Amino acid sequence: MAAIQKSVDSSSLAEVIDRILDKGVVIDLWARVSLVGIELLTIDARIVIASVDTWLRYAKAVGLLKDEQHHFAEET
Repeated sequence: MAAIQKSVDSSSLAEVIDRILDKGVVIDLWARVSLVGIELLTIDARIVIASVDTWLRYAKAVGLLKDEQHHFAEET
């Protein structure tokens, strides 16, 4: 019979922030508030949290960079 080992593996705040900036996080939000069929408020938001280097790699891959910015992304 195998022994069960309990592991308490915790991460520091610095490790969590480093991972978020390295990989990036996208929060996509869409909400609508209506009252009696009348739309009062619509919220459409996309929040991206990433390091500049991560964003530049993503933007280059999907073609978001303009030509003068593209040269900067290749140098990094």
